Amino acid sequence: MAVLVPLGYLWATSLVPGTYNAADMGYADYGGGPAGGHEHEHHQLSVTDLTGPKTGTPDVAVTLVARKEKKGLAGYTLNGTSPGPLIRAESGDLVQVTLVNESVPDGATLHWHGIDVPNAEDGVAGVTQDAVPIGGKHVYRFRAEDAGTYWYHSHQVSSDQVKGGLFGPIVIAPKTPGEVLATIHTYDGKRTINGETGSQHVELKAGTTARVRVRVINTDDAILRVGLTGTPYKVVAVDGREVNGPTPITKAYALAAGGRVDLEAVVPAAGMRFVAGTAALSLAIGPHDPPAVELPGETVDLLSYGTTKPLGFDPAKANRRFEYRIGRQIGFLDGVPGLWWTINGHKFPDVPMFMVAAGDVVRMTISNTSGQAHPMHLHGHHAVVLSRNGTASTGSPWWTDTVEVGNNETYEIAFVADNPGVWMDHCHNLPHASEGLMTHLMYAGYVTPYRIGGTAHNTPE
Repeated sequence: MAVLVPLGYLWATSLVPGTYNAADMGYADYGGGPAGGHEHEHHQLSVTDLTGPKTGTPDVAVTLVARKEKKGLAGYTLNGTSPGPLIRAESGDLVQVTLVNESVPDGATLHWHGIDVPNAEDGVAGVTQDAVPIGGKHVYRFRAEDAGTYWYHSHQVSSDQVKGGLFGPIVIAPKTPGEVLATIHTYDGKRTINGETGSQHVELKAGTTARVRVRVINTDDAILRVGLTGTPYKVVAVDGREVNGPTPITKAYALAAGGRVDLEAVVPAAGMRFVAGTAALSLAIGPHDPPAVELPGETVDLLSYGTTKPLGFDPAKANRRFEYRIGRQIGFLDGVPGLWWTINGHKFPDVPMFMVAAGDVVRMTISNTSGQAHPMHLHGHHAVVLSRNGTASTGSPWWTDTVEVGNNETYEIAFVADNPGVWMDHCHNLPHASEGLMTHLMYAGYVTPYRIGGTAHNTPE
C-alpha cells in the first residue's frame, strides 16, 4: 500500500482531460508584469476576430487538396505531391489558400511556419481552428508582409502528418533566374531534397554576375549541417530575415529542424554543390556536375557572423522576463509511465502559460538540461538572440523563429509582443512536442472558442 497509493495518486493526477481549452491549461506566468485583463471575462476577445483581410481579391489564390495516399516515398500528399506545391507571393500580396481534405482521416490544417500571420490564420487545431475533416475545407487569408523563405505544414497530429508528407514550401519574393529551392525531408529513413534521393543537377550559367540564392528548408525533426562546396558562399538570410553584412565563408551551416537559411554564391565555371548532410545527397548547381565533396568540419556561428545594426527596440527595457527551463523526469503522462519532458519542472499540461500584453518588450531565457537538443519554435513572432551560454551576440542581429537549444545550453532571446492571440511555443522535433514539450504564449484578454480533443478530435501535435 505504501507504494501503490502514491503511484495511484501520480497516475490519477497525470491524466489529461479528453477535451480542454488551451487558454486554460497549466498556470499563468506573468513574467513580472501586470496580470492585465486575463481574469476579466467582460474584457475578453476571441482569437476568431484576429483574421487576415476578409475582403479584397487575392493576388495569390491556391487550392491544396490533402490526401492520405502512398505516392513515391510519401504517405500523405497535397495536390498529389510531397512536398506540396511551391506557393510564391511578393511582399504586400494578399494570399488566399483553400485547404480541402479529401481523405486524411484524422483531419488536417495548414500552419504557415515562420510567417507571422494574424492568429486566426495560424492553422493550429484546437487553438485557432478545428481540424478540417474529410469532405471539409478551410480558407486562409493573410497579407504576405516579410520577404523570405518559409514553409507550410499540417498542425493536426503533426508528428505523423508532417513526417508522412503534409507540407510544402512558400517563398515571399519575386522569382529570379538564379534561385534554387532545397526542401529537405526524410521519408521512411530516406533523406531527400525536394522529394528526391541522391544527386541532382540544376543547370545555371557561371560567371561573376551569375549569383545563385539557395533557399534551404529543414522539414525534419533534427538539426542538419548544410552548405555549398566548390566555392565560398554567404549566409544572406536566416528564418526569413536578411543577415546584415554577410561575408564569404567556406564552413558548414547548422540548420535547426523547422528552420530555413538562404545561401548565396557566384557560380564558378566548374559548378558547385549544395550538400545536405553528406555529399551523397546534393544538388549540383552550374554548367557542370562537379565532384561530390563532403562539407568542412567547421560550422559558422551566427552569434558573431555579419555586422551589428539597431534592433528597433531596447531589450534592456523588457517588462516581461520569462524562463523556459527544459528538463526530463520519470513519471506518468496521461496515465502512461515513462521519461517525460518538463517545462520549469512541470509535466504537460501543468506547464506555464506565458502571459503578455500588446506592446510588451519580452525577454526569455531558454535553458536545456534534458539530455537532448530541442529546436524551439514560437508561433507568430520572430525573436532576436541576445546571448548563448552567457556570450553576447556581436554579429548581425540573429532574428529567428526556430532556435536549436542543445543539451546544457542556455539562450536568451527578446521580442516585442506585437501580434495578439494565443500562440504555440514548442519543440519542433514534433514527437517531443507530442510528448509534452509544448506550451503557449498568450495575450491577456484573449480567449479561444476551440478545444483540444472534443468532437473535432483536435490533436495539434
